Amino acid sequence: MPIDRPLLHALLSAHGPSGFEARPARVFADAARAFADAVATDAYGSVYATVRAGAEPHVLVAGHVDEIGLLITHVDDEGFCYVTGLGGWDPLQLIGQRVVVLGRAGDVPGVIGRKPAHLLEEADRSKPVKLTDLWIDVGARDRRDALGRVAPGDAAVIDAAPVELANGRLVAKALDDRIGAYVALEVARRSRGPASVTAVATVQEEIDGVGARVAAVRARPDVAIAVDVTHAIDTPGMEKKAHGETGLGKGPELSVGSYAHRGLLERLRALAEREGIPVTLGFTPRRTGTDADHLAYAGVGVPTAVVSIPNRYMHSPVEMVDLADVERVIDLLVAFVDGLTPGEVAGLHGGAGG
Repeated sequence: MPIDRPLLHALLSAHGPSGFEARPARVFADAARAFADAVATDAYGSVYATVRAGAEPHVLVAGHVDEIGLLITHVDDEGFCYVTGLGGWDPLQLIGQRVVVLGRAGDVPGVIGRKPAHLLEEADRSKPVKLTDLWIDVGARDRRDALGRVAPGDAAVIDAAPVELANGRLVAKALDDRIGAYVALEVARRSRGPASVTAVATVQEEIDGVGARVAAVRARPDVAIAVDVTHAIDTPGMEKKAHGETGLGKGPELSVGSYAHRGLLERLRALAEREGIPVTLGFTPRRTGTDADHLAYAGVGVPTAVVSIPNRYMHSPVEMVDLADVERVIDLLVAFVDGLTPGEVAGLHGGAGG
């Protein structure tokens, strides 16, 4: 089954920073209603799409729909809007970008401004750029004009449409992690049983994972998979000995380390070998930095794995993935879900993580 480009582009184009995910969540829910037995939303806005509800075992596949963004904290007398980050930004990525402010009365276009390099003092030119050095300019004449359009508490996101490059490479601003949410939806759509599958579009992963915490308690899965993106180590200046072998076109990355259940990891590795799907390993000795960190310790513990799609230029307006890797992740997880038995789940819960 080919990539559903209209759906994927709709997910990537829907503005939805952490805490403001209603638009991409709506895209996810609308797509899920075409095939899921049940579609539901929780108090914080995560969306649940379940197939074969009530069947055993029950597998949760999660991808987060929030993107990193900005939050307006102050509007000055001249109408310039100062911001803090929603998620982790390198401020250099923001200079000169077009943005959309999600105002309560509607979207407002703007740009990120900074003092021009020509006018910087010599001592300031070599200093790191800080978020406090930047502002959003919506074209307002003054504070009163600006406040008629935007206000403190409004969120903003980069305004950049998805672009497909050569060799199946896709560039977009919100691949982290709308691509994971897309994969979760496709796994539920393509799986044929007997397991029950709940695809979850989680919220607020970039600001400490409340969506995954709620999802684990609400869905009560037997097994969970967090689908996210990972750093592609195939660009200039990257050291394989420090960061591993992951790169575009090399297939899924499987996490080894904290919160990654060892028994589940080994089952995924064996399955990938059997199916001829190339994989690499990612190393997470403390935290995975994904929804898995919150799914794993729900209730009495949920065997959880992290399956990631290599991504160049993480947390930038030009994140890049290879669509062949996306297909491989879907294929691996569909094979995993369709082959999982209650007996294997009992073994995972019986201490197969050592």
